[in-house]
Amino acid sequence: MMQLKEYTIPFVGLKQGLHQFEYEIDNTFFEHFEYDEFNAAAVKVDLEFTKKTTMLELQFNVTGTVNINCDLTNESFDLPIENDFLLVVKFGEEYNDENEELLILPHGEYEVNVQQYIYELIVLALPQKRVHPGVKDGTLHSDILKKLEELSPKEKTENNDNKETDPRWDKLKNLLNDK
Repeated sequence: MMQLKEYTIPFVGLKQGLHQFEYEIDNTFFEHFEYDEFNAAAVKVDLEFTKKTTMLELQFNVTGTVNINCDLTNESFDLPIENDFLLVVKFGEEYNDENEELLILPHGEYEVNVQQYIYELIVLALPQKRVHPGVKDGTLHSDILKKLEELSPKEKTENNDNKETDPRWDKLKNLLNDK
C-alpha cells in the first residue's frame, strides 16, 4: 500500500497546542486499499491534532454516508456512519503500533501518516449485517424478498381435534410428566 501524501502530517514545524485538519473521503481513497465494498462514499473526517512536549494526541471524528448493498436483497442504499477514535503518539527507541490506541515513533521522526487509521475507522463503523431500511419497515418490495418469504419455513398448526393417538405414546408422554 502506497502512503498518500495528503494524509501525512509533519508535526515538527507545528507549535504546541491544538491544530485542526479536515479530510473529505470518497471512493478514490478506498481504491488505494483495494477495498471495493462501497458503491460510493461521502465521509468527512475531522482531526484534532494536539501537540504536547512529550507526545501527540489525535482525536478522529468520522461522519458521513456510504452507499453499500443490502446483505438480504442486494439493493444499494445509503448508510449513515459515525465513529470517533483517540490515538496517542509517543516517542521511543523503535516504531511500535501493537497497541491500537498508542503509536510509538522512533526519536527523530518528524511526521505521522494517518491514512490507515482513517481507513480502519470508517470500515469499523459499518455494522456486521447491512440491512436496507426498507426491509426493516416493510416498504421495500423486491423479487428477492418475495422469494425469501416463499422459501421461509411455515409455522405448523396443530390440529389434534378428535385424533386418536396410539396408547403406547400416551404412556411415554406420562413418563415425562411424572417427574
